[in-house]
Amino acid sequence: MFISTILAHAQQPSSGSPQAVPLDSVLSVKPDSAVKPPPPLFDTIRYRFIGDGNFARGNVNRSLVVLRAELTFSGPAINVATNPRFTYGKQSGILAERDSYVDLFVDVFKKRRTYAFGLGALETSNLRRIDLRQMAGAGIGYRLIRNKSNDMSLTNAILYESTNFQEISTVSTIRNSFRVKGKHSLLQDKIRINHLTFLQPALNDFSNLRWNTIISFELPLNKWVTLRTSFENSYESVVEATRKRNDSRITFGVSVGNK
Repeated sequence: MFISTILAHAQQPSSGSPQAVPLDSVLSVKPDSAVKPPPPLFDTIRYRFIGDGNFARGNVNRSLVVLRAELTFSGPAINVATNPRFTYGKQSGILAERDSYVDLFVDVFKKRRTYAFGLGALETSNLRRIDLRQMAGAGIGYRLIRNKSNDMSLTNAILYESTNFQEISTVSTIRNSFRVKGKHSLLQDKIRINHLTFLQPALNDFSNLRWNTIISFELPLNKWVTLRTSFENSYESVVEATRKRNDSRITFGVSVGNK
């Protein structure tokens, strides 16, 4: 009896010895929320590639090709977009247009109704005899309408602009740039209307004025392919002596992309 009592006490664990932890309690421990990975800088990519043009043969031989791209990288806080284009045209065998344009917009908190943005652009133009035009600036935007069928925004920016013409002296100025941009869907998305207008007076000389408007009508064939026709009008008050201030064009083409 004495020996069995001693053995029973010897089998009791001491209060200082380590205790076994049940497996289910280990698995139930939640990781520290502070170690969650940061959200991605961009979570959505949208793109569209556009080819427009028109051609005429007969008494006047005319050809015009306009290649455009629309690329947008969107994230929770930052939106980056670029809309490069290249224009090439001949009339009666003589080069008329060989123009290029590339821009970069960086929008901050664009998902809000009011947002801020910065922009930069480079441009060359055989049509207007511009060797290089450089623009950079910043401003604010306001989303006027945004729903399933309509999206329209207003922006205003202050730009520094420098234009190297082929003949006249370089012109540098500060411009106010006001922009209206909209997309509209009609008849259950069977017809789309896109429009973009810039009005850009120079702040130090109001006679130095530029504007540009482009309106396109689109007929979606499916999710990726769209037929389109566009009208574009541009005006510059400061041009070389042999150039006209106003230009207009109508083009027809197709776009491919997920925008």
